Amino acid sequence: MPLGTLDRTPPPFFKQGPSALSRLVFFSALAVFLMVADTRLRISQPVRAAVSVVIYPLQWLILQPVQAARHGAEYFSGLQGALADKDRVQRQLVEQGRRAQQVEQLVLENRRLRALLDLRPTASLDSQTAEVLYDAADPHARRVIIDRGMTHGITAGAPVIDERGVIGQVTRVYPLVSEVTLLSDRDQAIPILNTRTGARGVAYGDPQTAGGSLELRFTPASADVQAGDLLTTSGVDGVYPAGLAVATIVKVERRADSPFARIICAPTALMAGSRHVLVLKPVVPPAPLPDVPATPAGKGARK
Repeated sequence: MPLGTLDRTPPPFFKQGPSALSRLVFFSALAVFLMVADTRLRISQPVRAAVSVVIYPLQWLILQPVQAARHGAEYFSGLQGALADKDRVQRQLVEQGRRAQQVEQLVLENRRLRALLDLRPTASLDSQTAEVLYDAADPHARRVIIDRGMTHGITAGAPVIDERGVIGQVTRVYPLVSEVTLLSDRDQAIPILNTRTGARGVAYGDPQTAGGSLELRFTPASADVQAGDLLTTSGVDGVYPAGLAVATIVKVERRADSPFARIICAPTALMAGSRHVLVLKPVVPPAPLPDVPATPAGKGARK
């Protein structure tokens, strides 16, 4: 066989291509180029959209068992929660019905006693409902915004309560909304009455204690104060009506180096969880008559 007719190309097993380093550099540069182009020109967005459309039925089919199990668990847990809420609400209705009967009897007795003693009748409270929209932007203040304002008849100083007790007081009034300062704000104070002992005092906001509580200040260390005592509004300030629940005493500290006890109270109202509230009209007492100096009878007679 002539030598010129021989195939001098190496067999495929021994063929030499680009080196591994060259391929690494090429594909790395291509990857960087594609990432930059995708960031700048969004070239992969249509491809991703098409792929998502194609694989969506498969994703939906795969997620069906998971969603079915999740919905089943939510259904049974929700059913158990609804039954528990039903029992709790029924017990509350029975208790409230019993209290309502007692309240009607007490109101009748109070009316008869006040008429017997010829006392001034208690004024009825005007109120209107409001909804809490959001918390105030100031992180150092405990304030919320409600959806009632000047056009709805809201006035500054109006007490705000929920179904559990006093929440706070309206401090700023705008045309359509109002700002309510919560009792746990450091600048808020409220006169209180200990329902067990009848002692009066003033509770101040203490936002740094227990995530927002009240502190009963200037109470002598020897005073009869116990954990669990219920504090209500005393009504002596002319703003809050008497008898509204304010807080419950949770801790009493008596120190030898201080004549006053440190008393921490937990608000009865939901400071951060109330959605709907009731805005009351401030109870303003009548202004006292000016003192008129008495004129001696003899001096007036001589004139």
